[in-house]
Amino acid sequence: YGAKIRAPHALVMTFLFRSGSLREKLKSIAQATYTHSRNLAYFVFTYKGLMALQSQLQGKKIPFHSFFAACIGGWLVFGENNPINSQIIMYLLSRVLFALSRLAVEKGCVPQPKQDPFPLVAALVWGTILWLFEYHRQTLQPSLQSSMTYLYDDSDVWHDMSDFLIYNKRTDSS
Repeated sequence: YGAKIRAPHALVMTFLFRSGSLREKLKSIAQATYTHSRNLAYFVFTYKGLMALQSQLQGKKIPFHSFFAACIGGWLVFGENNPINSQIIMYLLSRVLFALSRLAVEKGCVPQPKQDPFPLVAALVWGTILWLFEYHRQTLQPSLQSSMTYLYDDSDVWHDMSDFLIYNKRTDSS
């Protein structure tokens, strides 16, 4: 599953944003795919093993087991701050925030909104991210910085239609 998810992403991002030879790019894609796949496999093995162990020790499965097993697995497998783990954690964090918002409404902790809150969330997220990009760029994750630099800085200068089809940052030899 990790290879199925990471390989296409790594392929696109590498060819869009990385420099280097074809061999270096392919090696980078293979390394990112391997790391993502390995980490997911280690996590699943750790999580399921700890779930089985806790269930065996307590004679039944209880809700805290999943939280505890995932915390241990997250610490052991995804605790190293590297680009692959960082991206996975950011992906999960966004899903957690949405799910907790829905759960708060479902459990009655927050009243059901009268209107769809998504447009407000979209506005706040985009407003915040562009403010961070413009004034605190160094705080953003490197691949996000690259994407935003391409969209908002590199797009200020273009040479011909190929800039919009391939990549608009020319080297000195171009």
